[in-house]
Amino acid sequence: MGDITHPPMEQLQDLEYCIDSNPPWPETVLLAFQNYILVLGTSVMIPTLLVPMMGGNDGDKARVIQTLLFVAGINTLLQTLFGTRLPAVVGGSFAYVVPIAYIIHDSSLQRIDDPHERFMHTMRAIQGALIVAASIQIILGYSQVWGLFSRFFSPLGIAPIVGLVGLGLFQRGFPALGNCVEIGLPMLLLVIGLSQYLKHVKPLRDFPIFERFPVLICVTIIWIYSLILTAGGAYRGRPDATQKSCRTDRANLISTAPWFKFPYPLQWGPPTFAAGHAFAMMSAVLVSMVESTGAYKAASRLAIATPPPAYVLSRGIGWQGIGVLLDGLFGTGTGSTVSVENVGLLGLTRVGSRRVVQISAGFMIFFSILGIL
Repeated sequence: MGDITHPPMEQLQDLEYCIDSNPPWPETVLLAFQNYILVLGTSVMIPTLLVPMMGGNDGDKARVIQTLLFVAGINTLLQTLFGTRLPAVVGGSFAYVVPIAYIIHDSSLQRIDDPHERFMHTMRAIQGALIVAASIQIILGYSQVWGLFSRFFSPLGIAPIVGLVGLGLFQRGFPALGNCVEIGLPMLLLVIGLSQYLKHVKPLRDFPIFERFPVLICVTIIWIYSLILTAGGAYRGRPDATQKSCRTDRANLISTAPWFKFPYPLQWGPPTFAAGHAFAMMSAVLVSMVESTGAYKAASRLAIATPPPAYVLSRGIGWQGIGVLLDGLFGTGTGSTVSVENVGLLGLTRVGSRRVVQISAGFMIFFSILGIL
């Protein structure tokens, strides 16, 4: 056996719950809901960016969000039960945005005049590209080849790749804070303040509530704050772009979402296949595999688990490939990868319990079916 670079009990001595230990049930449910809220942000942001470019309306966007959440819940359960079995959430990935944008701007699709018809044909093209690209990930995973490659990965090699993906999307993400600075800036400062400077404050019977639930507390406070601004008429007479970014009643997601919708395979119609689309999607798959490998290693460390050996990494990548295949079959509009944000939440809350992540997957499936919630 190879040497373990960080023995389990020497990783994070101040961790409250490791991978196989579970918080009390009320705390577990709240922590799981917090993980769900974090996934929800990505699941809303990606379709909000891509669906209008595809020609879809608000109803189409709501259905894509529901489908993305539903498949994310299934993929997370598969990964925690049969894959690496680490507390890692598998959700939509920004690594696929660039090749998907390439497919959206394909001249053959842009020639379709009817917006909804263009949306349907573009979604089918994305589905076909994801299905083909998933085969590469499944083969590399279950053949154990990826495990052999992973031995040559190091933080020095993985960090620039993940960093470049994030920097490439910087102009689509962080500047959006400036679209509604009175909401975005308080949220940013509140998250930093609670998680970094007030994490040792224990107002409730020596329970570190600010350290354990920073995202949940911040989202609740800022949502109430933005609701007050909207109801008070703070944005009355402001430009439409400002109202859409700041008001709580302009997203049209709740009003257009059906009360009950069960996502199913091929709901957008039969996938279409094109070699150029498939090769573009394969590049995103390779990037997401490298990103996920780093995330698996980080999750194992934060959950006080032994570093995943090569065969476990290969198995995890194989199941992730099945997840991308499900993305293609259901039509999520993007591919899947391990959520780096949720891995960071393990270290932020000092809770690495697998059960928390599995219950959060249940929240994803439940709320994706009952779309009005």
